[in-house]
Amino acid sequence: MYDAKKIIPGILIFVVLFTFPLWSNLGKAAPAPKPELPKTEKVCVMDTAFMKTEHMVLLNQWRDLVVRDANRLWVGPDGKEHFMSLQNSCMKCHSSKVKFCDQCHNYAGVKPYCWQCHIEPKENM
Repeated sequence: MYDAKKIIPGILIFVVLFTFPLWSNLGKAAPAPKPELPKTEKVCVMDTAFMKTEHMVLLNQWRDLVVRDANRLWVGPDGKEHFMSLQNSCMKCHSSKVKFCDQCHNYAGVKPYCWQCHIEPKENM
């Protein structure tokens, strides 16, 4: 190797610069989101743990039942009937999309497609 004195440091500098984003944030995590919970309701259609992880599954099931079967009522595990509607049920309690939905969706880096069909609630700021 004729230019080893230039090539080896160049490779080392490249590796350090290329991997900098990976090791500079090692052990650091963004703070967990704290969505604003509804003030009027204390209980959701399902328990909190389920809703944190499976709310889109539930909403997709609701969509299929409403659109394909024309079924608008859903009976929860507690026996209570709920009107299957994102805008008229979910957003009635969680009135601020920015303070509730967007908190977790931005943290997780997901872009739900709900608002392609549904009308976003107007924010009261």
